[in-house]
Amino acid sequence: MNPITTFLSCDWGTTSFRLRLVERETRKILAGASSKEGNAATAGRWQQAGQPPEQRVAFYLTIVRRHIQQMAAAAQTTLAGVPVVISGMASSTIGMAELPYKPLPFAVDGSDLLTQTIAPTVDFPHPVLLISGVRSADDVMRGEEVQLVGCGFENTPEEQLFLHPGTHAKHVTVQHGQATALKTYMTGELFALLATQSILAASVEAEGMLAEGRHQQWFARGVLEGQQVNLLHNAFMVRTNDLFSQNSKSENYFYLSGLLIGSECHELLAHRPARIVLAGEPVLVDLYGAALRVLGIAHKCPVTTKTAEEVTLNGQLAVLKQHLATLPTA
Repeated sequence: MNPITTFLSCDWGTTSFRLRLVERETRKILAGASSKEGNAATAGRWQQAGQPPEQRVAFYLTIVRRHIQQMAAAAQTTLAGVPVVISGMASSTIGMAELPYKPLPFAVDGSDLLTQTIAPTVDFPHPVLLISGVRSADDVMRGEEVQLVGCGFENTPEEQLFLHPGTHAKHVTVQHGQATALKTYMTGELFALLATQSILAASVEAEGMLAEGRHQQWFARGVLEGQQVNLLHNAFMVRTNDLFSQNSKSENYFYLSGLLIGSECHELLAHRPARIVLAGEPVLVDLYGAALRVLGIAHKCPVTTKTAEEVTLNGQLAVLKQHLATLPTA
């Protein structure tokens, strides 16, 4: 495999590991691998191994190397020399090497993100580009900054918004080609806790899609009621909806989702950006897109949707291009 025309994209989160062999010009994924070897689990195994600190990077890279070797064997080729770009929690305290956060603002072309390069070795014959996260005075993100770079924001004086739904949803303001403000919302984590570990768990059921049955109706109701009443009170209505047979458990699931997403998006009604780029996993993008339509936000400013995979690959490649001239080689 030609190392000049491809790169290895590593999206390494807290609980998951994803690796893809990508054609640079077309962004076509030529091969891929994933596992549950997230940074948290890897950090635990590293501590149990009791190895000296200077071997930490090599310990983590053994995981990457194993997946690369499996991909190479399946494709009956060699991937030696192909650069690896790593974003996500690999640059955190539980990752292979802790890098400081880049303080806001940062350029949306990725030119001033903090990075670390790792030279190839006999055991790991790939140059590595490790990308760090971003911080404001009171908030942080790791991984989403690369996805923002991959959205292709225009350099305009108007305020634009990068909205990344997830366990910890991110709202990032973009203006004049710079990401200038950041807010994190624990929407996904709170939903998971309420839906699986609270009294509401017996009243919700993850079944079916948004467009099926009355799911969309109950989701919209949740979004709107999330604007008008206290969230902590209305969350209990999930319980009474079930108790009084007002709706099904799957409808309750979408009602609860609407309540939380509607609450998250409430501030956008008063401070509406000129454009929103909604990027993430397709199921979540569909829910957030529906919420923005219910609130009337999507009717007053354009909303562009992108997949997490698409913007991750675009962003990693954009940062890689910034460092190609100085990337160490074998």
